[in-house]
Amino acid sequence: MLFPKKVKFRKWQTQRKKLNKINSATRGTELSFGSFGLKSETAGRIRSNQLEAARKTMTKKISKVGKIWIRIFPDRPYTAKAAEVGMGKGKGDPKGYCVEVHPGRIIFEVDGVSEEIAREALRKAGTKLPIKTKVTSRS
Repeated sequence: MLFPKKVKFRKWQTQRKKLNKINSATRGTELSFGSFGLKSETAGRIRSNQLEAARKTMTKKISKVGKIWIRIFPDRPYTAKAAEVGMGKGKGDPKGYCVEVHPGRIIFEVDGVSEEIAREALRKAGTKLPIKTKVTSRS
């Protein structure tokens, strides 16, 4: 699983969702490395284990022929309180890392395989993520 070597702060404050104004991504919206990519259509947070599950399913489908690029990195810590612990007494301990994704952001890129294999691998990877995604290609 992906996680940073070092973070400046152990616990981050929770950013509130601005329901009336979810901006689309400005960086990482175009394909840079591969011929096909997985693009987010909704905003959300992707945890490192969800990213790893998506990567594993893609690797199985693509095998050793193709190349995969992961365009996002989980660097935001998230916390959780232990099971059966009462309210109050502070914030929970850091449990893992996630990344905030805006609509239009490229998550994965693939190259070196046929179009049908790439599209199927990216579609399967998209089902592992908690956001809506679509497969894009160079045009």
